[in-house]
Amino acid sequence: MWDWLGRQSHQHLCRWTVGIILALIWDEPSHAWDLRGFVEGEARPFFTSASFSGQKDHTVSLALNPEIFHEFESGTQFYFIPFYRYDHADSERTHFDLRELDFIFSGDLGSVRVGVRKVFWGVTETVHLVDIVNQTDFLEGLDGEDKLGQPMLNVSLVRDWGIIDFFVLPFFRERTFPGGGGRLRPPLLVDTDNPRYESAAEEWHTDFAVRYFQNIGKWDIGLSAFSGTGREPTFDFGISPSGTPVLIPFYEQIHQVGLDLLYIYANWIWKLEVIQRWDMRPEDFYATTFGYEYTFSGVFGTGMDIGVLTEWSYDERQSRATTLFQNDLTFGLRWGWNDVNGTEILFAFIQDVEDPSKAFFIEASSRLDEHWRLTVEVRGIMNQPDDDPFIFLRDEDFGQITLAYHF
Repeated sequence: MWDWLGRQSHQHLCRWTVGIILALIWDEPSHAWDLRGFVEGEARPFFTSASFSGQKDHTVSLALNPEIFHEFESGTQFYFIPFYRYDHADSERTHFDLRELDFIFSGDLGSVRVGVRKVFWGVTETVHLVDIVNQTDFLEGLDGEDKLGQPMLNVSLVRDWGIIDFFVLPFFRERTFPGGGGRLRPPLLVDTDNPRYESAAEEWHTDFAVRYFQNIGKWDIGLSAFSGTGREPTFDFGISPSGTPVLIPFYEQIHQVGLDLLYIYANWIWKLEVIQRWDMRPEDFYATTFGYEYTFSGVFGTGMDIGVLTEWSYDERQSRATTLFQNDLTFGLRWGWNDVNGTEILFAFIQDVEDPSKAFFIEASSRLDEHWRLTVEVRGIMNQPDDDPFIFLRDEDFGQITLAYHF
């Protein structure tokens, strides 16, 4: 369960929320509830033997992700999306999360959303710099695509001149990390039970965010600002109660402004994300990701499309072990069959501009029928120098096979 659901005050909040849900259901029993989602099995074979005691050379897990939607007679909408994964090798990766549990109240000027939900900002392929509202769920993967549910109040104003979203974020979600039996972890385990905060309010510090979005012809323009507890921790060395050296996450107060741009012209898609951040450890910095994707349509006289993509990622924090993308070029190929099964393959190769380290990933997916989808991934890192802070990933190349049943 969530760490914050374990405390008494949070239990009262949960009972209050469930009470409201049950009351609303009781008042409108005639309205249908829409249930969908998926259950999936996942196997991860690693191509090299485990580096630490307790780890396995392969892992197997099972995930459940139902989605419940309901619209009441008043027009209020309700979403409930819990997530649970069981992993046979890593007790930390066996976890539950509320991805969404929110109510949407709509009016002439826009909407108000209250509860827990996921918000995505960003346009680039390799790294989403401006995407800062939700915390990353590292137990699901290192690519940062999976997010934890974030408690929030979101007011959205929709006008002819654009959309403005205001966010009040009353509670902070700590980042998840693999445990002792998990792969893709550093030599020292991350002590998630005793995080440190710059704010005296710790996880109860109220954060604020705002974003303006507008579509002008072939341009999508996003301007954002955030003030509060940074989602990306730095780490201090510490000693666990058992006397073992550990890494202790430290969450600082930050201020960030961001810009994301998307421009579409014929078969070209140009993408840009850039941020400026102010924090305390040890300096302010900026980061950017810029690139394009060009699509060749109907290749080889068929209905298939091939997209070629290139991105450059630069992060000014050259001395800090906080990101894999400090100064890197990404070259990719996206092959879409445009068939009824939605078959697609994405291959990307990442080259560090300043040292010989390289990374690659392959993602392929296709529906087998109306309900079943098969996804295959391969990820790896090569030629890392010995002083690379992510050197522990050198022997963690793996494949992943996922079979999901959608209902």
